[in-house]
Amino acid sequence: MKKILLIEDDTKIAEVERDYLEANDFAVEVVSDGTHGLDTAIRNDYALIVLDLMLPAVDGFQICRAIRKVKETPILVVSARREDIDKIRALGLGADDYVINPFSPSELVARVKAHISRYERLTGKGNDNTLHFGDLEIQPESRRVFSAGKEIHLKNKEFELLLFLAENPNIVFSKDRLFDRIWGLDAVGDTATVTVHVNRLREKIEPVPANPRYIETVWGAGYRFNAANR
Repeated sequence: MKKILLIEDDTKIAEVERDYLEANDFAVEVVSDGTHGLDTAIRNDYALIVLDLMLPAVDGFQICRAIRKVKETPILVVSARREDIDKIRALGLGADDYVINPFSPSELVARVKAHISRYERLTGKGNDNTLHFGDLEIQPESRRVFSAGKEIHLKNKEFELLLFLAENPNIVFSKDRLFDRIWGLDAVGDTATVTVHVNRLREKIEPVPANPRYIETVWGAGYRFNAANR
């Protein structure tokens, strides 16, 4: 569960933001003053910081400047200040986005998700969706596959077929289902294409292709990915 720091002194606004974020599976920590908010932001790691500008003790501009000196954590400003000069200043100090209050809670959540995703793509963080099965490693984001530390080069459809099976382990898929899923309903070809690609995958990823460890044939039914080695 990704952690969000919410620095907001208006209790009602904080409750709305917290409720919507928690409903979308974020863990939210709320701080209501600038001094404590800045200290918390610096001392701890968060996926994103939601920051108000008008705070007691230390305002949001000062917090944004101080955070940016030591961290690249995404900062989403939510403020009732509507002047362009405030937006320009906040963004110039390192904020990643600026949302004017009143706001749509659903839009806020969407922006939070978008900025976290962008940050993770740029930094390589959060790429924990790599799949591991024994010596086999599948990286969905980079579309790379490794076996015993050695990179295996797969063609596009080979990778998509492998990834689909690996993301749905121990489930038997018929050739028809796999063809429709990977090649599409309007694709030219037939289920023999699936067999050909499975054989190619086995040649590339299986220690002993004739006795497959990962992609198993279920006679009369189709294929399944054996996740027992995970």
